[in-house]
Amino acid sequence: MNWNDILQQLQPALISGLSLLLTVMIGGAAQVAKQRFGLEIEARHREALHSALMSGARAAIEDGPGAGKDVLVEQAVTYARESVPDAIARLRPSEAVLRRLVMGKLKEIGAGR
Repeated sequence: MNWNDILQQLQPALISGLSLLLTVMIGGAAQVAKQRFGLEIEARHREALHSALMSGARAAIEDGPGAGKDVLVEQAVTYARESVPDAIARLRPSEAVLRRLVMGKLKEIGAGR
């Protein structure tokens, strides 16, 4: 028996082993890519939401500078819901979280009475 005979007998097992190894490597790479791109997408949605809340807070102040804080918060949240519905759908923040974020934005602007 020579090396060619041994390799011919081991060939199906070697091919199966290499196929399994390649499948595991591709699966791992796919998982890493999914996590990386998922985090990037989430970051973009989060950035869009914060930007919309800030724009909504500024617009609410311009529309009703004498309005109470609750009115400003509600207008800013409504603005964000209409402006970035995909971000809100993806991140699923509660109403309380949105309101707290707007309160922070109002304080940044200097209107957080």
